[in-house]
Amino acid sequence: MFKYLSFIIALFLFGCSQQETPVEVTEKKTAQAEMNKEIVNKEVIAKQTEQDFQWEVDRFEDLKVLRYQVPGFESLPLEQKKLLYFLSQAALAGRDITYDQNYRLNLTIRRTLEAVVANYEGDRSSELYGKFMLYLKQVWFASGIHHHYSSDKFTPEFNAADLRQMVNNSPKAIFPTRVDETVEQLLARIEGPIFDPSIDAKKITKTKGVDVVTNSAVNFYRGVTEKEARDFYAAKSDPSDKTPVSTGLNSQLVKNQDGTIEERVWKVGGMYGEAMEEAARWLDKAVTVAENAEQKKALELLAKYFRSGDLKDFDDYNVAWVKDIDSDVDVINGYIEVYQDPLALKGSYESVVSVRNREASKLIDTIAQNAQWFEDNMPMDDRFKKKNVKGIIGKSIIVVMESGDASPTTPIGINLPNSHWIRAEHGSKSVSLGNIVNAYNQAKGASLEEFAWDEAEVKRVKKYGVLSGELKTDMHEVIGHASGQLLPGVGTPQETMGQHSSTLEEARADLVGLYYLGDPKLQEIGVSPSDEVAMAGYDTYIRNGMMTQLNRIKLGNDIEQAHMRNRQIVSSWAYEKGLKDNVIEKRVRDNKTYFVINDYNKLRVIFGQLLGEIQRIKSEGDSPAGEALVENYGVKIDQELHKEVLQRYASLNVAPYSGFVNPNIVPVMENGEIIDVVVQHPKDFVEQMMNYANNHSFLPNDN
Repeated sequence: MFKYLSFIIALFLFGCSQQETPVEVTEKKTAQAEMNKEIVNKEVIAKQTEQDFQWEVDRFEDLKVLRYQVPGFESLPLEQKKLLYFLSQAALAGRDITYDQNYRLNLTIRRTLEAVVANYEGDRSSELYGKFMLYLKQVWFASGIHHHYSSDKFTPEFNAADLRQMVNNSPKAIFPTRVDETVEQLLARIEGPIFDPSIDAKKITKTKGVDVVTNSAVNFYRGVTEKEARDFYAAKSDPSDKTPVSTGLNSQLVKNQDGTIEERVWKVGGMYGEAMEEAARWLDKAVTVAENAEQKKALELLAKYFRSGDLKDFDDYNVAWVKDIDSDVDVINGYIEVYQDPLALKGSYESVVSVRNREASKLIDTIAQNAQWFEDNMPMDDRFKKKNVKGIIGKSIIVVMESGDASPTTPIGINLPNSHWIRAEHGSKSVSLGNIVNAYNQAKGASLEEFAWDEAEVKRVKKYGVLSGELKTDMHEVIGHASGQLLPGVGTPQETMGQHSSTLEEARADLVGLYYLGDPKLQEIGVSPSDEVAMAGYDTYIRNGMMTQLNRIKLGNDIEQAHMRNRQIVSSWAYEKGLKDNVIEKRVRDNKTYFVINDYNKLRVIFGQLLGEIQRIKSEGDSPAGEALVENYGVKIDQELHKEVLQRYASLNVAPYSGFVNPNIVPVMENGEIIDVVVQHPKDFVEQMMNYANNHSFLPNDN
C-alpha cells in the first residue's frame, strides 16, 4: 500500500505543471481574480461557436478522440455550478473501478505504462516511443487492455524486451509493485497478459457452448464457473418477490480456498472502498447545494448506498431519483449497465453529470407526454402492454462530465432505472445527450456517399438524418425501454434470457423507435415534418445493420457486442421476412453491394412483427426462442460481404469509433471559498489521461 501511495505521489509531482488547478487568490488580488475570471469566461464563450471549436483532438488506429461543448455553463447560477463541480469530482473518483472491473491487472499495467510516460529519459521522438504511446492510448480509450467494442486484446507493436528497456530508461519512476516485489518481478507478472495473445484473450466471451465466465477476462468472477455462478444467484432468486433487488449487481463473486463461494461487495469498507469513500465525500458536498428537497433526498440516498452496499438502498435511491423531476442538474452514478458481464448481472461503474437543456427538451418531452398512446398502440398482444404507464420523464441534457464505463466512449441516450418493478410502479427517466450528439454530427465521416444507393438517398439522409436519429433515439429510450410488462410469475430478463438479455432488450427498444418513426402520430404531435424523416431513418438503420457496422469487426470474427448483435438481428430478420415482396433489395453495382428499401410501409409492418415477437419472448420468459433469435440472426457474418465492407472503408480514412475528452470543471477560489466555477477544454488526450492518473486514482493496483 505504501508503494502504491508513493507511486501516486510521483505521478502527482509530474502532473502538477500540466494540471488545470483551482485559481487561488487573496483579498489583495480580488481585482486580478475578477479579471482572470472574465478572461477565462470570454475564452469559454468564444469556444462555444461551432465554426471555431476544435472538435477532434487525437486519432489513432480505429479511434478518434473528440471534444464536446458545454453551452450556457457560464450563465448558470453559482450554486448550480458548485453542484456540477461536486458531482463531477464524485464521478471521477470511481474512474479506476472500471479499469479493474474490465480486467484484474488493468490498473497495474496502466500505472506501469504511465510511470514510464512521466519519467522516461530516452528519445521520445523515436519509433519505439511512438509505438509505446499508441498502445497506452488504446488502453486509456478502452479502460483496459481489451478493445472496448470487439473485446479482443490489443497487440502491442513492441515486445517485452522493448518494455524493459523503457522501464530501465525511467530511473526516477516509482512503479506499482506489490510489497516485497521488485520491478523485474512486476514486469514478469504483467508481460504475459500484455504480450501473449493466448492469455486472457477476450474481455467478454459470449460464444455458444463454452463457459462464458471462465473464458472471459472481466474481473467480476474469481475461481467460479458459469454453472456455479448461475446456481449461486438462482438460489437467491424469489419469483414471488414483487420488488426484487438487482441481485449480484454490485459485487465480485469469489470462490475461497475452502471451496465456499461469497460476494465481495463494492462499497465503503469493502471492495473498491477507497474510491467509493471519495465519491461519497463529494456527494455529501453536493447535498449542501442541492436544488430542492427531492434532489437532496436522492443524493443522500446515493451516498448511503455507496457506504452500505445494500441493494435495497440502491432501489430507494432510484425511486427518489425518478421522483426528482424538477431539478435542472442531474447525475447518474454507480454500478449501472450489465453489458460487460457475460451473465448480464454485474453492473459496470459509470457516471454522467449533466444540466437540462430546457429548449431542446421540448421534442423528447412531447414524446414522453404521449407515452400511454404509444403503449396502447404497440403491435403486440394486449397481455404484454402496460395499462397505466407511470412517470415517463424525457429531457435533453447537456453533459458536463462523464466517467467510468461512459468515458471516453459514451451513449447518446439513456433510460433508467433498469429495475422492472421500479419502472412499473414509479416510472423512469429518459435523456438525450444533446451536446454529445452535436459533437458526433460535427465530426461525421464520408461513409454515407460510399454505401448509399443513389443521390436521392444521400440528400434525404443529409436533410433528415439528424432529426430521424434524434427521434429514433428518444423513442428507443423514452418509449422503448419503458414499455411492456412481464407476465405474472416470469423472472427478470437476466434470469430468463441470461447472456442474451441485453441484446434482446436493445433490439426491442430499437424496434419501438423504428416502428413509431413511421407512424403519422409523430407528425400529428408536431415532432416530425415529413414521411421522409422515417425513410431517412430506415435507410440509415438497414445500411448500418447489414453493412457499415461490420467495419468495427475484424475479418473472420463473429459479432459479440450486444448493440451490434441487436442491429444485425433487426436488419437481417427484416431482410429475410421481406424477400417475398422484395421489401429490401440487395443490389450490386460496380462490384459493390447495396441494400435498398423498396417499400417503407411494408418494412414498418415487419418491424412491428418482430417487436411483437421479442416482447412475447421477454414477457413469457421464452429463453429458447430468445437464444434462437440471437444465434440465428445476430452472431454470424457473411464473410465475403464483410471483406468488401472493410475494403471500401479502407479508402475513406474514417475512424469507426469515437470517444471524448471531458472538459475540466475548475473552481475559482477566494479566501478558501468557491466564487465561481469555469469550464476549460483540454486540447490533448494524453494530458487529460495523465491528469486523471495524478489526481483521481484511489484504488490499490490489484483487486
